[in-house]
Amino acid sequence: QGIVFLLLLILAFSFSASQQKETDFYTFKVVNIRGKLVSLEKYRGSVSLIVNVASECGYTDSHYKALQQLQRELGSYHFNVLAFPCNQFGQQEPDSNKEIENFVRKTYGVSFPMFSKIAVSGTGANSAFKYLIESSGEEPTWNFWKYLVDPNGKVVKAWDSTVSVGEIKPHITDLVGKIILKKKDEL
Repeated sequence: QGIVFLLLLILAFSFSASQQKETDFYTFKVVNIRGKLVSLEKYRGSVSLIVNVASECGYTDSHYKALQQLQRELGSYHFNVLAFPCNQFGQQEPDSNKEIENFVRKTYGVSFPMFSKIAVSGTGANSAFKYLIESSGEEPTWNFWKYLVDPNGKVVKAWDSTVSVGEIKPHITDLVGKIILKKKDEL
């Protein structure tokens, strides 16, 4: 009788473990720049470029312009820049979420999703960024680190601040092209 119970317990545990969803970037929930909890699941099926941004950094102008241009060119159906303000590096994002949003919308015409200011490295890092760091082996050491995430939520590659958006663009367009071809084949 004890063996039957043990077998049933093992079977139940195995079934429950197999039902648990594997963690990927899109399984996380984050708070958007206006304070609303958002599931990243809504971006599943598209390519995402996750960036820790700052308003007062030497990289701010070139990166925001290039990120917005990339978002405009590739559209939000197959691709999104997902921007996470962060004040960890040089205290270069000191403003409130409302002030950050106003600044980037007015100055750069930002149309891509913006999220609440978070920590992106260290023990206090946001759980979605912890996933990016663990998956890529790359932890941000400054503003404007970029993580490329595929349609299934897996990290493809990470780049530091010194790598321009233009240098990354071929990697992004390659992944977006694969989505388009796959959808075309399904028609």
